[in-house]
Amino acid sequence: MSAAPPSLDFPRSYNAAHDLLTRQIDAGRGDVIACVDDHGAHTYTTLLARANQVGNLLRQRGVMIEQRVLLLLHDTADFIACFLGAMQIGAVPVPVNTLLTSADYHHILHDSRARLLFVSDALLARIEPALAFIADPPPLVVVRSPLGGDAGPHPRLDELLADLSSRLVPAATTPDDVAFWLYSSGSTGAPKAAVHLHAHLARTAVLYAQNVLGLHAGDTVYSAARLFFAYGLGNALTFPLYLGARTILRAERPTPALVLATLREHAVTVFSGVPTLFASLLAAPELDPSGLALRIANSAGEALPRHLGEQWRARLGSDILDGIGSTELLHIFLSNAPGDLRYGSSGRPVPGYELRLLDDDGAPVADGDEGSLWVRGPTAAVAYFNQRARSLATFHGEWTRTGDRYVREADGRYVYAGRADDMLKVGGIWVSPFEVESALAAHDAVLEAAVVGHADDDQLIKPRAYIVLKDPAAAGEALAHELKQFVKAALAPYKYPRWIDFVVELPKTATGKIQRFRLRA
Repeated sequence: MSAAPPSLDFPRSYNAAHDLLTRQIDAGRGDVIACVDDHGAHTYTTLLARANQVGNLLRQRGVMIEQRVLLLLHDTADFIACFLGAMQIGAVPVPVNTLLTSADYHHILHDSRARLLFVSDALLARIEPALAFIADPPPLVVVRSPLGGDAGPHPRLDELLADLSSRLVPAATTPDDVAFWLYSSGSTGAPKAAVHLHAHLARTAVLYAQNVLGLHAGDTVYSAARLFFAYGLGNALTFPLYLGARTILRAERPTPALVLATLREHAVTVFSGVPTLFASLLAAPELDPSGLALRIANSAGEALPRHLGEQWRARLGSDILDGIGSTELLHIFLSNAPGDLRYGSSGRPVPGYELRLLDDDGAPVADGDEGSLWVRGPTAAVAYFNQRARSLATFHGEWTRTGDRYVREADGRYVYAGRADDMLKVGGIWVSPFEVESALAAHDAVLEAAVVGHADDDQLIKPRAYIVLKDPAAAGEALAHELKQFVKAALAPYKYPRWIDFVVELPKTATGKIQRFRLRA
């Protein structure tokens, strides 16, 4: 990896959205295509105009500096316009997962105190039940999605922007002003908001995208990870806008067929995915490396198994840079790099970040020993909003406790060793075992349930449930299928247990706590 400064200097008056929107225009590239979505191509100039109109709309609606604006949107150019338009006026955009339940959205609406909502028409039915239980719901603006949908009684963004100016004077924010929130699930499953600053976006673009990925203005980027994730936000918004690359946005779920068609149609050179998707792509009969322009891929969300990286290199002739990041650190801080890659490891610290491994007493561990991973770097969230205890457990001065366990080898590479808690990462998304257990326990046939992570054939972690039934005679494949569907109906679908084992009893401590380590073994 090339050397990088530990931090970036900013002028005292700095607005990250204005920087991202005008950087390429100021370089004389305003008419270059910045983004291609399912509606068409958008230049840097048209993106700036759209974001300015959104900012003017928010001001017209009375949204003020530091107030939150919730985004429940598919990946389109309007996501970029709404996200950056809010930041331009000093408001705080809060993009949220499009796969959550009504209860999750209800919690987020209360927690964020959002003053206005931007919602894709195809996603309106997901959030309306949550709004129905709020006494004074915030106004909602419907954004056109390629997947289609009815706006109902709500105004459409296109209509509201028609007569608004495309010129806007950005708010005089500072690098240390709050810029946006990103929600991350915790051990209880309740989403919590990581608070990020205006300085953080540009720092990730320089420290990781420029200095590790080598992203440049000639690249075309496609991220299967969506914009509402910290990982996808960097890959598909921050990095290409800051460095002048073209970003490809697709609203549909990234199936192997869609991903491969996108890579080929748009001559994608940099692809961002998660290990589960790489495994699906390698198994897809449509995978044909001929005609692809791919020079590099990156992976995060969960550790990439060695065999997937090696198979990808053998099949496609290019590498996957596996790394680890987090919502709290905004993007990848530990990564493999071109010319310095070893599959089966997460690589070395991204220059600008410092890592340490500590034992349970807080003492450093020796190379070769497993420890809890802590990171210090210039993109750490300042806190979880309105979550004092959780903030104190994660953020310790300049250091952030990741909750991951690692082994540092003698050559400085880090090898993933699991989670310090019982949380699971499924397809790059955190899943709380407690939440899945609670959903299972709500079924009339279930007496007790315990959920742990289990590796599938590709060594990727998925939920596995051990269940004690009220009537043991009811055990069987029919009930197992019914329970999986029951969880899918109660929670976001990716959280359902892939395997169900019926057991007579669960292993417990003397005080009645379930011993999940025995189930994992």
